[in-house]
Amino acid sequence: MARKFLYFVAFCIVLVIVGGIALSIWSREATEIAFVPRGEFVEQEPLAANAYRDPGMWYSRPGIGTSDPARYQPAIAESAPDPAEREASPDTPAAERSLDAPDPLATTGSRSGEAADSDTLPRFVVFFVPPTSYTKGALGDWNAALNDADTDRLAAVFLRGLASPFNRAEELWAPKYRQAAVGAFLTDKADATKAIDAAYADVAQAFEYFLTSVGPDKPIVLAGHSQGSTHVLRLLREKVAGTPLEDRIAAVYAPGWPISVEHDLPALPLPACAAPNQSACLIAYASFADDGDAGQLLRRYSAVPGLDGKPRGVDDPIVCVNPLTGTAGGSAVASRNLGTLVPSSNLATAELVAGAVPARCDDRGLLRIGDPPELGEGVLPGGNYHVYDIPLFWKNIQEDVVARVKAWTRARAS
Repeated sequence: MARKFLYFVAFCIVLVIVGGIALSIWSREATEIAFVPRGEFVEQEPLAANAYRDPGMWYSRPGIGTSDPARYQPAIAESAPDPAEREASPDTPAAERSLDAPDPLATTGSRSGEAADSDTLPRFVVFFVPPTSYTKGALGDWNAALNDADTDRLAAVFLRGLASPFNRAEELWAPKYRQAAVGAFLTDKADATKAIDAAYADVAQAFEYFLTSVGPDKPIVLAGHSQGSTHVLRLLREKVAGTPLEDRIAAVYAPGWPISVEHDLPALPLPACAAPNQSACLIAYASFADDGDAGQLLRRYSAVPGLDGKPRGVDDPIVCVNPLTGTAGGSAVASRNLGTLVPSSNLATAELVAGAVPARCDDRGLLRIGDPPELGEGVLPGGNYHVYDIPLFWKNIQEDVVARVKAWTRARAS
């Protein structure tokens, strides 16, 4: 388990090198030079019609067993005692000790992750689209090759941190696909659109196989992060909206990608979640420290037309569903956080630490997380916690998924 988490940290570092610095501090010209592929887009050969019957085309799916990265269960940290709660003595009065409260991430050890009681869980399935793990930059192709060892290794590691909150599902599926390069999301070149379309074509084919493989009446949770979220949103528009499948979608989780309230959300078949026990709705947000600078992200966001084909304004608000409250907008103190996935000081283990990180949707729609704890090299310049969008709120998301599926089940039973 320690080795697995070290791989996760290594992936975060790679992601910083590949995309974070470019989005946060580099000029547009320098970004394109470093990360946008220099060669021409090469049309992808269509996958065989039965390609996703091959278990090797999936990072996660039923039958993989304990080696399935999305089934990872972190340890639960035992909180360090607050000196203010100890009995006072002449040498250490309580009032003085209270000024020396422990760091939010300080722990005295951990215990094994809790095993869920399957009898209390609703039956549901998850289709999770992994984020970008193809890191070759300007010298690479516009799309990753299938079975690229580095891409596959990093994708599997990433799933341990980002797909694992969904692991109470009866089935959890996460496909391999020929991901678009990071640079495809940093330029308006026509080749970038082709690369993203090619990646989506694989995801759509995997989704079709997923639908034929799960029970016809099972509720479905769609989820992804970053590039994965863009493909999930497109699946909603092209494969779900206006079909019988729409009624089976219990919830959608698409963090790490800005969604315009005015120009994107109305084009989607589901609304943003307004209540914690609401089903058939969408959860999205982008995490920044209170003093974090989202300028580069917002400038790129405003330069791309919305799903309605109209330009997004510089000040157009972004969908922000607070992962601590389950509602659109609003604020929650750190004590509402049931567990943040963080490394130990020596990076040897992963633990869930409760009460460490608050969350507040600001007027722009960015999720502000206060003066956050030190989480290592995965934090991007400008106070951008993109890599940690899901780990920051790991346990809340795990509980949120179950609550929304239960709400979906109750609604269909009534």
